[in-house]
Amino acid sequence: MKVFGIINASPDSAAKMSVVSGPEEALGRGQALLDEGAFALDLGGQSSGEQATVVSPEAEWNRLAPSLEALLDLGCPVSIDTWRPTVARRAFEMGATILNAADGLQAPGMAQLAAEYDCQIVLPFLSGPDPKNLAMVTGHPLDTMVAWFEQRLADADTLGIRENIVVDPGTGFGPANWDWPDRFRYVLETYQGLERLRVFGLPLYISAPWVVSEERRLLLDTFLSHDVEFVRSHFPGRVIDRRRELMEADDSG
Repeated sequence: MKVFGIINASPDSAAKMSVVSGPEEALGRGQALLDEGAFALDLGGQSSGEQATVVSPEAEWNRLAPSLEALLDLGCPVSIDTWRPTVARRAFEMGATILNAADGLQAPGMAQLAAEYDCQIVLPFLSGPDPKNLAMVTGHPLDTMVAWFEQRLADADTLGIRENIVVDPGTGFGPANWDWPDRFRYVLETYQGLERLRVFGLPLYISAPWVVSEERRLLLDTFLSHDVEFVRSHFPGRVIDRRRELMEADDSG
């Protein structure tokens, strides 16, 4: 399991501990995440949260660029989290190497950009170029997800980028507008059924909860039990330590 540590250049992020206002703060947070065990850093400049203000592509880039330049000096892989191809291109030109495609590879030109740079791609489940617009889910969440990924991966095949893709069930996005009990059941059902996403033969990528509660601990334990390859976390050390505890418990049992 490899963990991406989260850095937000957007002031709208609900996880305030991850927000940086410039290169010095980005460098400090980036080093702290690496010290906790992160292998890469995920940087975003436009929050997808329900209450976030959507800024222009230029404003998003102006938030990102100074922090990205600083993080690249740390010598670790840096993932750019955006739904805008123009912002992603500028990040890759500067030195980012992983695309966290917050548009679900649906914005015009995003998949082509990923093919051009032959980069690793995090593909989250969602519907439409706006990550706030989650696909309508009926029945079990995995029924909708599997069908959605089949279409996205068929499109990726036409560009020869399927093998670069990491599958993300999109639980970090929502359903953000659902009440917590409904959202909790949705996410738990998704994590309990993660093996269904193995049908694509691609690695899995999960956004770990950052709020501490018994229910969120259950969500963490559930997806960790599926030996996912990648985790995105505000607290890499917590995830790594919990995985170690679960493995030790299995060995002793």
